[in-house]
Amino acid sequence: MTERLCIIVPCYNESACILNVLKDIRTFQPDARIVVVNDCSTDDTARIVAEDGSAVLLNLPVNLGVGAAVQTGFLYARENGFELVVKFDGDGQHSAKMIKSLIEPLQKGEVDLVIGSRFLARDGFQSTALRRVGISFFRGLCRLLTGLVITDNTSGFRAYNANALAFAAIHYPSFDYPEPEEVILMGRNGFRLKEVPIVMHERQGGKSSLASAGNSIYYMLKVSLSMIFAAARPRFERSTKK
Repeated sequence: MTERLCIIVPCYNESACILNVLKDIRTFQPDARIVVVNDCSTDDTARIVAEDGSAVLLNLPVNLGVGAAVQTGFLYARENGFELVVKFDGDGQHSAKMIKSLIEPLQKGEVDLVIGSRFLARDGFQSTALRRVGISFFRGLCRLLTGLVITDNTSGFRAYNANALAFAAIHYPSFDYPEPEEVILMGRNGFRLKEVPIVMHERQGGKSSLASAGNSIYYMLKVSLSMIFAAARPRFERSTKK
């Protein structure tokens, strides 16, 4: 049986990028269902997606942050019986060409969650020097807390099998900057994780929430604490996909 693939695209004010993102996905994954979760954008993102018509559009009534937007997509995918799910940013940084290599380990039954890492092949955009310092710090903290060596904890380009999806639909960190904490939760709860090399691009439009020094410091503190608290939690009871 061919697995059904759902591609979740969380968006907040991505009117400059979203059409190109949808076109890219349709080019390389024409049979996938694209679900755009609009996190109460104040620009024309929702209108553009609705007029394009190639994606399911889920509009959140208030701005809840990327974690809640992604979890909304997971709930949709679980309720609609998808076997494979890819999380794909709406800012143009990810390449749909890489989705095939991201889902291949899941199709082979090797792992439950695949993370696309820009630091394995070291091609394409490697982020700014300051952010690479932060990513290196999270790599060390993750290894200290779980024993896992994940080179790109902040990568939002990820793929999930049905078991990981069932868990994430309930337990995904529903606030800003959830990716490093998700690694801790998945690792601590017995899911098999793997990184594959990907190439990322610079943001194609819009504005990053980490544009200021103050936001960057807040990000580092908040994410570090969330990783530590996630590691201290008791393990959740897991339900498996039959």
